[in-house]
Amino acid sequence: MANTYEAIATVTVGSGGAADIDFTSIPATYTDVVLKISCRGSDTTVYTSMTISLNGSSSSFTGRIIEGSGSSVASGTPTTGIGDPNGNGSTANTFGNVEIYIPNYAGSTNKSISVDGVGENNATEAYAYFVATLRSNTAAINQITISPTATKTWLQYTSATLYGIKNS
Repeated sequence: MANTYEAIATVTVGSGGAADIDFTSIPATYTDVVLKISCRGSDTTVYTSMTISLNGSSSSFTGRIIEGSGSSVASGTPTTGIGDPNGNGSTANTFGNVEIYIPNYAGSTNKSISVDGVGENNATEAYAYFVATLRSNTAAINQITISPTATKTWLQYTSATLYGIKNS
């Protein structure tokens, strides 16, 4: 990684799982932030959907997702959805990987978000997706929460690191 990346915080889910991965009190000292996640949801399906909220709110999002499995492709317009990493129905001990990039997170303009993620199920397929989202809210971001949808949880060993990026 470029030496302009600085780890702000890391969350690792322990035994029993967790409903959310939450980063709070994010300092406004960087130009951009990036969140790198290795995750597995408690869904019994192969893939689990995940959502994002900023500053405790999941409103005012518009977006576009493009996804493919090698045998099919789809697109859609999610609101707070940011992809579909591995669920507990996928190959045992296999985690999805997701990168969420938010430029100008501390600025006073609407916030754009780009997501690049993959999930894998060795038995049948690999799955990749790209999401472009706009949050129509000009407040600086000081909290990011990532959640699996519905009443699901993140399983043990799911981990996420938030990095600040300096333009230097």
